[in-house]
Amino acid sequence: MSEVAEKQADPGTAVAAPRRRFFMDTRPLRHRPYRRLWTSTIVTALGSQLTAVAVPKQIYDMTGSSVWVGIASISGLAPLILFALWGGAIADTVDRRRMLLFTNSGIALLCVVFWLQAALDVRSIPLLLVLVAVQQALFGMNMPARTASVARLVPAAELPAAGALNSTVMQGGQIVGPMLAGALIPVLGLPLLYLFDAIALCAALYAVWRLPSLPPLSGVARRAGVADIVAGFRYLATHRLLMVSMAADVIAMVFGMPRALFPQLADTAFPGVNENFALGMLYAAVPIGALLGGLLSGTFSHIRRHGLMLVIAVCAWGAAIAGFGLSSSLWVAVVFLGIAGVADMVSMVFRGAILQAAATDEMRGRMQGVHTVVVAGGPRLADLLHGVAVPVAGASAAVAGGGVLVIVAMTVLALAVPAFLRYRGPAR
Repeated sequence: MSEVAEKQADPGTAVAAPRRRFFMDTRPLRHRPYRRLWTSTIVTALGSQLTAVAVPKQIYDMTGSSVWVGIASISGLAPLILFALWGGAIADTVDRRRMLLFTNSGIALLCVVFWLQAALDVRSIPLLLVLVAVQQALFGMNMPARTASVARLVPAAELPAAGALNSTVMQGGQIVGPMLAGALIPVLGLPLLYLFDAIALCAALYAVWRLPSLPPLSGVARRAGVADIVAGFRYLATHRLLMVSMAADVIAMVFGMPRALFPQLADTAFPGVNENFALGMLYAAVPIGALLGGLLSGTFSHIRRHGLMLVIAVCAWGAAIAGFGLSSSLWVAVVFLGIAGVADMVSMVFRGAILQAAATDEMRGRMQGVHTVVVAGGPRLADLLHGVAVPVAGASAAVAGGGVLVIVAMTVLALAVPAFLRYRGPAR
């Protein structure tokens, strides 16, 4: 039946199709297994943010020092990198559903331990640092299995839409979660935030338990070792599409993520504006923009030129960050960061689709493990780079210059690998 005939047969289709092309594409939710995985992501995205607020708040209350808050953040980086790489290899050699059940159960139990030490007022910084390290290790193992499972649950043509749905939920959690935590702490106290996260993870466990089995397509499960991790890096090195998609995120985050300078800019860049209010707006702007981009993801989730769209999105991110750096008005700055958030959402959608479609299933977990390392490590390198650049160039120039570097580096990379610009995703 032709498209015109379909519209004539169902008058509602003519209205629904334009809406679907503009607003979020929800086709992946028609598939029950994916819908269950996505539902579990909603719960964990919100719950995890409660713990993400509670840990630094508890450490600061105990020490009165932001240095210890920073040390806690760094203490989780090495375990995250190590176990994301190892977890990616494991995800390619075992039933991914079982791996999700194991890691989610571990994180839930850990949240109970977080709750107990806070409720009993143990006041041990070393204990908290160990708990953060274990938490990040489990997260590093969970994410490759979770993201690599998506391609087994939806058709290849719907991977961009599935990526948009996942990213929108995560961005929404980053906005609502901290706000909810701020409202709950004065009423219920900090320890209960950990307990609520554990309860949320139990609900997510039920959704994961109802997923179908996701064993290796070869049908042979085995133990993963160092050789599997090395094989993953060799595979990545020989697949230029995957290499460029990873490099694009490194470029965008390392040169163009000025998060470390938000406190200084809030204090000095916007005269007459309350510093705390400005800081809150700067931190919220990118997630809000990304959430908006997700809600309107129907405008781009049907596009097949995935490589070109990723390049455009990264360059748009760079341009928006440069505009933010040159802004002397808080509201103009927030608008530019919001635009950057939209560009980041587009980048996440197409980068994720490329990683899911261009990698074979036997390597998909390892590629997602490397991607987890890139996503986690890039902003931390950006914090260091921008911090070093400020004494030399000043905060505003460092931010604007970083945005320009994003555009230049991404353009050079795209021109050096023209096959990436021509890459098309699977047909509908």
